[in-house]
Amino acid sequence: MRKTKYAVYLSEAERAQLRTLIGRGEAPARRLTHARILLKANQGEGGPGWSDAATADALDIHPDTVARVRRTYVSGGLEAALERKTPDRVYGHRLDGAAEAHLVALACSTPPAGRERWTLRLLADELVRLDVVATVSYETVRRTLKQTFSSPG
Repeated sequence: MRKTKYAVYLSEAERAQLRTLIGRGEAPARRLTHARILLKANQGEGGPGWSDAATADALDIHPDTVARVRRTYVSGGLEAALERKTPDRVYGHRLDGAAEAHLVALACSTPPAGRERWTLRLLADELVRLDVVATVSYETVRRTLKQTFSSPG
């Protein structure tokens, strides 16, 4: 039996839970693959204790994935190894509800003199000029208008 820094030792209850999960086959593919990795890497009683390379070849995945799942199991437990990691970053929205309402009203209004229609850049500049927001890009304006169900035409 090999010695690794992140050796997986599954209890009988955990092995049963993983076998049931795989047997049902109703979970997302990623979760099922991680369950198979844990069962193959199990060095405890009743476990084959396969190497990362052998597990990766058998499951047709990268050996780094096997190592990452083992590390997550040892440091965070069974559910952490099976679940998706939550994103580290959270992005705030530049335009809140009131600013979106201003944008939609502006897009539906008549365009400035000398223009036939509003452009994304004109809308962004106008929002800044009206002090609705401090700064905003035309791409933010585009994404916001795409999400609304309004029709300027």
